[in-house]
Amino acid sequence: MQVIDQYHGKNFSIYNGDTAEVIKQIPDSSIHYQIFSPPFASLYTYSNSDRDLGNCKTKSEFYEHYKFIIQEQFRIQMPGRNLSFHCMNLPTSKERDGYIGIEDFRGELIRLYQDAGFIYHSEVTIWKDPVTAMQRTKALGLLHKQIKKDSCMSRQGIPDYLVTMRKPGENPERVTHTNESFPVSKWQQYASPAWDIYGSPLWWDINQSKTLNKVEAREEQDERHICPLQLDVIERAIELWTNENDIVFTPFLGIGSEVYQSLKMKRRGIGIELKPSYFKQAVEFCKGVESEGEQFTLDGLIGAET
Repeated sequence: MQVIDQYHGKNFSIYNGDTAEVIKQIPDSSIHYQIFSPPFASLYTYSNSDRDLGNCKTKSEFYEHYKFIIQEQFRIQMPGRNLSFHCMNLPTSKERDGYIGIEDFRGELIRLYQDAGFIYHSEVTIWKDPVTAMQRTKALGLLHKQIKKDSCMSRQGIPDYLVTMRKPGENPERVTHTNESFPVSKWQQYASPAWDIYGSPLWWDINQSKTLNKVEAREEQDERHICPLQLDVIERAIELWTNENDIVFTPFLGIGSEVYQSLKMKRRGIGIELKPSYFKQAVEFCKGVESEGEQFTLDGLIGAET
């Protein structure tokens, strides 16, 4: 196992290394739940490493490389348990793609996970403010002046999605709730009676700014974008699909959001991150959640020694 660095807390273990290599050390059917944001193909550059999926020359190359990780994710997932990925459809550009439009990245990922053996379980659409997106991206289709120039090039904002896949088989450790721990009113909020064009529930009330601080991990020389997943989204998914003390895994740890939120909710966490500055920031965030105590080294999964 080629690990550059690692840290083990009381209830978490996180690793600085290449997920394609490190994930192979996790035994079959040992992970209760996975939640993560995969690299958005070549839309964003996260690091200058040749091992970074975001540095693939083409989208087809990205999908081909990503398949190796998806196969391992299927292997380590417990039967009957879930995996959720956060994504958005990708805007194309005339310079990079030859045309201005949108690529169905969400659909491509669903098909890749289905090809690996996962069942398409559910999805929820996460609303994003198109004005904020316009100010951040300056996308031609969102500019009000485009309405006056040629409205045929105007479009709606691009939402986020949380897509959930399930590994076939009988769940050996069922996740159950009570009327007190999960009242009907909360279930109605999570199941949402509002629907988008795909027929999936729509979450209007996610706080887009409720993320871990990202300034400390930024490296100007090789990075254009950091996009930590909103903690509200992670919290809802973990509450729905895990029990206390379950192991939550993320193959793309970033600055640690998924493991951080898992620890806050009395779960255990494993994360793998390629970029050293992200890894170091994730360590600090996760250390801040729990007090010092007996190390959680996932003995029998991934040990503390390499």
